[in-house]
Amino acid sequence: MTNPAAYLIRMAVFLAAVIGVTALLSPVLITAFENNPLLNGLIFMILLMGIGWNLRQVIRLKPEVTWLETYQTARARLAVLPPPRLLAPMANMLAGRVTHGREGDTGRFTLSTTAMRSLLDGIASRLDESRELSRYMTGLLIFLGLLGTFWGLLKTVGSVSEVIGGMSSGAGDIEHVFEQLKAGLTKPLAGMGTAFSASMFGLAGALVLGFLDLTAGQAQNRFFNELEEWLAGLTRLSSGVLAESDGSVPVYVQALLEQTAENMEGLQRILTRGEEARIQASQAIIALNERISALTDTMRTNQQVMLRIAETHASLAPALQRMTDLQGGDEIVHAHLRNIELALQRLLAESEQGRAQVASDLRNDLRLLTRTVAALAEEPR
Repeated sequence: MTNPAAYLIRMAVFLAAVIGVTALLSPVLITAFENNPLLNGLIFMILLMGIGWNLRQVIRLKPEVTWLETYQTARARLAVLPPPRLLAPMANMLAGRVTHGREGDTGRFTLSTTAMRSLLDGIASRLDESRELSRYMTGLLIFLGLLGTFWGLLKTVGSVSEVIGGMSSGAGDIEHVFEQLKAGLTKPLAGMGTAFSASMFGLAGALVLGFLDLTAGQAQNRFFNELEEWLAGLTRLSSGVLAESDGSVPVYVQALLEQTAENMEGLQRILTRGEEARIQASQAIIALNERISALTDTMRTNQQVMLRIAETHASLAPALQRMTDLQGGDEIVHAHLRNIELALQRLLAESEQGRAQVASDLRNDLRLLTRTVAALAEEPR
């Protein structure tokens, strides 16, 4: 989703340019404002209200964009976010899936074309309703400018008629008549100042509000288009038969078909998870078979070692017996015999430890195999 801050920056730059031009023309604008402070003040007040309203129209899109991005990426954080206003119908529709979703479920959902159309129509009507006041303020500024123009013209026409009616040239004093004319033209000029100042401020304010309303409309249209693109990716098209006779399909039949499609999608997700569990179990069984093969090889090697030890012991027994017979009282022979006996004891102890370790590993692997087979037996089909 596009961040509406870019449109706020554009509006801020435009307002800064307007303020700069106003500061440069401030002497002329102050003089024009003093011609009719009441009407011109009303125009400025409406202009400020319109600027604030247009800025609010763009700022209010930020929570909606944040809610959508959070829903798309991290739905667990939706509980700490404030509920959206423009997207309130869609948020209410998706609330059940967010709160009642099972662990491991992606929560993907689909919409029918009718549901997507109703959602987009509701959001579009909310956006258009929010822009109505801005358009009205723009038209109101133009109306006040025209009202000030006609008011000033009426004052000018009345003042000119009074000046003409009050002029007297019977005495023949041209200088007196000229001074009287100069004094009489003050009111018509004030009326013209009222007319032109109101028109200038009204049209300038309408120009400023028009640009801000245009920028706010672009931000809202961008938000609406991106929302429409996202919802279009989640929309499930109807089949050809239902599409041709969409108007004649009863509502309960369409709802039943949508519920059936959702159930089929849930069943597909369950089957996918079961297939993944079966693959993991198969891999575990293969690994267990490899371990059992390694244990079998180890046991076979230990058995061969034991056989060689027994053969060695059998071959040494006659020699030891002869040495005992020949040198029964010799201490050296007894020492050799003790060493040989100790070596045999160590070999026997090591072989016993090896057999115990092999038996323990075999019991552990058989226990793991039993649990895996039991888990596969309990897996839902």
